Order: sequence, then C-alpha cells, then structure tokens
Amino acid sequence: MAESAGKAGASGALFVVSGPSGSGKTSLCAALLERCAKLRLSISATTRAPRPGEVDGTDYHFLDMQTFLGQVEEHQFLEHATVHGNAYGTRLADVEALRREGYDVLLEIDWQGAAQVAARCPDACRIFILPPSVEELRRRLTGRGQDAVEVIDRRVAAAESEMAHADDADFRIVNEDFNQALAQLLGIYQEQATGQI
Repeated sequence: MAESAGKAGASGALFVVSGPSGSGKTSLCAALLERCAKLRLSISATTRAPRPGEVDGTDYHFLDMQTFLGQVEEHQFLEHATVHGNAYGTRLADVEALRREGYDVLLEIDWQGAAQVAARCPDACRIFILPPSVEELRRRLTGRGQDAVEVIDRRVAAAESEMAHADDADFRIVNEDFNQALAQLLGIYQEQATGQI
C-alpha cells in the first residue's frame, strides 16, 4: 500500500524531469504524481502576476522582482531563469523541507535549470523526455492549435537545441506511446526512490 505521508528523519530523493515543449513531460509528470503518494512536485517561485484562479503557495510562490533578486543574491535558489521578462526559480529551502519530511521531490524544469540543480545536488536523478522525432514534435505543437506557424518554427528550433542536451541526463525516455513512456518513468522512480511509493 502506498504511503500517504513522508517519514520524519528520512531524506527523500530528488528527481528532475526536462524535455522540450511538446514532448509530453508535463502530462507524464502529472500521471507519475497521481500514482506515487510519496512524491511531491516542488512549487516554483515567480515574479509574474497570478493568473485567474491561481493561489499563492499552491500554484506558485508569487514574489516581486526585488524580493526574487534578493533571494538570488542570497543563493536561496537551486535554479533560476528569466523567461519572457519574468523570473522563475526553485527555492532550495522548499525542496529541502520536503526531503527532510521523507518525501521524494519532483522538479519539472528546462535543461539549463537541470544543470544548475545537478551542480548543487549531485544526487539528483535527471530524466529527459524526448519526442519520437522532430516531425512528430511539430505535428503535436501544430495539433494544439494555439500558435502561429512562425511561433511553432521557433519552438521546434528551440526543441532541437534542447534535445542536444538529452545525454546530460541519467535517463532518457522517448515518448512515442504515452503509457509505455509512463511505465518507463514509473520504473525509474521506483528504482531510484528512497522507499515505498
């Protein structure tokens, strides 16, 4: 039976999942979290304004830029980056608190953030999610119906650049069939986790 709470005094494992937009990493992470009671998603900090329905401390830790930059200077972030004018990051204290409670922690971040985490937490397990091909990635992005052709072209170019870093990860999963990819991800988690899922 899966544990519903972490054990005090234990130290949970740290999992970092990366992959380009359209690879399916967000859906895979959500499915993994549903199946693993001992796994928690770390809540990121951001300087962007909350969207309708978002709750501080649940969806993100919403900070003003001055506070965020102050925390960067104090080395409070495991990783951080600025995207489209807004800063995002994973606070070390948030991750450590969950791990001390015995939870395993999941970060869903880009390859640059994953490299920052690996530098500070060498014990982190890095997993990279790949699409079966660039053509399939383009098809998925086009199928969303959210972006213009030029935006999709930029996303595909960015994805190709990101995929060049797949070998930096400890494990690579090609998401051709979602259920097979999820089974692989679950298997890696079970193998690397600190205890019962």
